[in-house]
Amino acid sequence: MAELPALNIRNLRPDDLDLVVKIDRVLAGRSRRGYFEKRLEAAISAPDDFVIVGAESDGQLIGYVFARTYDGEFGAQGIAAVLDTIGVDPEAQAKGVGKILLNALDEKLSAKGVNEMRTQVDWTFDGMLGFFAATGFEMAPAHVLECDTARDF
Repeated sequence: MAELPALNIRNLRPDDLDLVVKIDRVLAGRSRRGYFEKRLEAAISAPDDFVIVGAESDGQLIGYVFARTYDGEFGAQGIAAVLDTIGVDPEAQAKGVGKILLNALDEKLSAKGVNEMRTQVDWTFDGMLGFFAATGFEMAPAHVLECDTARDF
């Protein structure tokens, strides 16, 4: 593993939006600016329901993680968190940044009384599946179902 950069872990701010979108565009292959704008707006309007954390190296944002907390939704008991998105600049990947971001997220969620975190990942995204497996995520007993809503029921 390459040397880990000196990191500053902090809450994301609205002025981080452009860098978050830039990193995500490289990772996703397209811009999801609207998604991140809505997430940041929601986090600002309901700060108790979200944890959004960034990692800086030499004053430059190189990674982020967004999570939302839910209390009792989907039949769960207690407060759970859903990790919505995590991203690390490709030049900073494989240096422990993602794990540090998850640890910072976990600390903030624990302070809110959260003891379970969930996420989803595309089955064909081997790199992300490997990352989540290496950080302690396991297959959940739940099944994600989807349905085309353009059809007649």
